[in-house]
Amino acid sequence: MTIAIAQVIDTQPLLLDVSNTTLTVTPEQFDALCVDNPDLRLELTPNRELIVMAPAGGESSRKNLDLAIEVGLWNRKTNLGEAFDSSGGYDFTALGGGKPAPDVSWIEKSRLAGVNIIGFIPVVPDFVIELRSATDNLKPLQDKMREYQRLGVRLGLLVNPKNQQLEIYRPGQEPEVLAAPTEIDCGEVMPGFVLSMSRIW
Repeated sequence: MTIAIAQVIDTQPLLLDVSNTTLTVTPEQFDALCVDNPDLRLELTPNRELIVMAPAGGESSRKNLDLAIEVGLWNRKTNLGEAFDSSGGYDFTALGGGKPAPDVSWIEKSRLAGVNIIGFIPVVPDFVIELRSATDNLKPLQDKMREYQRLGVRLGLLVNPKNQQLEIYRPGQEPEVLAAPTEIDCGEVMPGFVLSMSRIW
């Protein structure tokens, strides 16, 4: 009788380098990936490209929280809508878009009446903030902001600590670029809201 003995080989994680590969998935496959991988931060571009985002570094995380707190406190005081952090995903596939997750977003209350937001939010936000981290390339973030602009986001802010700049996106306009502003008046969309940038630069 022959006995087969399985040799245990040192097991190391098998890593697949996809840094030079574009992964495309359908919206349905994306949803399944999100369900099967709840600890991953995933986004789907309008071109159906899958984006897997690493956790933010400490400095970016702190700044992102500061921005979210500013929006959240104003919203709690005014009760004019709902604010969402970076874990909130949107579904723009019905509009020819993707499934992004802005760092901070806000929707005016009446626009959410009767809308189910248990899953991905199917409403284009009125306001978004994207924060560039130290490892982010600028162009993909600018492309993302232009997509928000195309979809009808009324006010978008791209915060770029690396270059000490803030880009403001409004529908039908070219981006306005400001050098390290101390505050941004967002009253055109969010009455009375002035976003302090004192802890960002």
